[in-house]
Amino acid sequence: MAEIRPFKALRYDPHQVKLGEVVTQPYDKITPEMQARYYELSPYNLVRIILGEARETDTPAFNVYSRAAEYLHDWRAAGILKQDSVPSIYLYSQNFTIPGTRDVAERSGLIVLGRLQDYSDKVVFRHEQTLSKPRQDRLNLLRATRAHFGQIFMLYNDPDGSIGQLVRPRSEDDPDISVLDQYEVLHRVWQVTDPAIIQAVQDGMRPKKLLIADGHHRYETALAYRDECRTKLGISDLNAAHEFVMMTLVPMESPGLVILPTHRIVHGLASFDREQMLEKAGKFFDIDRIDLRTESRSATTLLQEAGQNGTAFVAVTRQGPYLLRAKSRTVHEALSFLSPAQQSLDVVQLHNILLERVLGISEDAIRNQENVKYERDAFEAISWVRQGANVAFLINPARIDQVRETAFAGEVLPQKSTDFYPKLLSGFTIYALD
Repeated sequence: MAEIRPFKALRYDPHQVKLGEVVTQPYDKITPEMQARYYELSPYNLVRIILGEARETDTPAFNVYSRAAEYLHDWRAAGILKQDSVPSIYLYSQNFTIPGTRDVAERSGLIVLGRLQDYSDKVVFRHEQTLSKPRQDRLNLLRATRAHFGQIFMLYNDPDGSIGQLVRPRSEDDPDISVLDQYEVLHRVWQVTDPAIIQAVQDGMRPKKLLIADGHHRYETALAYRDECRTKLGISDLNAAHEFVMMTLVPMESPGLVILPTHRIVHGLASFDREQMLEKAGKFFDIDRIDLRTESRSATTLLQEAGQNGTAFVAVTRQGPYLLRAKSRTVHEALSFLSPAQQSLDVVQLHNILLERVLGISEDAIRNQENVKYERDAFEAISWVRQGANVAFLINPARIDQVRETAFAGEVLPQKSTDFYPKLLSGFTIYALD
């Protein structure tokens, strides 16, 4: 069962800092340019902790992780970060314009503590593989700071909206936190302290399954740290702080649950031949040339329309774009070693057929990003081809029902199969284990 709890979050004191100058995007979305900007915004920007700048003088004993621990200690001592006085859960709302459209949406969730569960317990489910390097980095940070600074983005089924209704009256009050980020997303947070409401949320969540939308590396890091602490203590205190992780719970039925596509750019293939690629791909896909004057927005619209009746891709070459529509029977036969749920996924067909079988890129090379780049913006993906990349594949996003079905079946998707938008900002609430 899913066990959630309220907690006394560490939060920035708005009287000492401007909240918009200290919170950040998740660590794995911070580019070097963003990191530099965050450093300039405020001496208390969270980037100094979650993604500090490396120095030439760093040693095993003094480095980005030890400095992160010092910043956390000093900011707490100075009252920059203050701990809430009562255990709480936090209503978190995001208002945004869906990229590529003029549609405005809202997504709401609850920031809570959730008990760490092994995947084998069939309570928390993943949908993507993780990589060892990011896990080790986050584990080093957690060991040094003993704190969680960003929330795991968790999804759950709530078809009648009963859990959201429990806290909705709180949103009628002025928010405790309100920040407009660089992507024009309005983030608002309300502290919920009523024990009766908290208990009702706990009871409602108990039978739920939880699906990780974002934060696989941090969740598995928290699991590893939990196991380390259990070993060091020699006992298993199920109420210990390390048995829990901070998460934001969002219903899968939310109209503001937006998944964006992540396009693939293939580069560095010395033997790449467009005609040979199209000939091999023609065994699995019906291929039509798209007018050379078609811009990225028109190409993606055409892709969306084709995707309503099956799997489709747009392959962008230097000679122009092509629409690829799957020959369902042939594709499913080629992917017979996978479950039916996986066979129908666009990203699985892209990786297993177009990247591996047609272009000959190995699974390891894809995993290590040796010949494949990832790009959310279709225009940028096309630009990579104009700058010399071999080919770009524009792809439709996975649907939440596809992600849910795959994950609950105990299966995983290729890396960067989903891009939930917008991201949960880091720094609104911090879960300190001490």
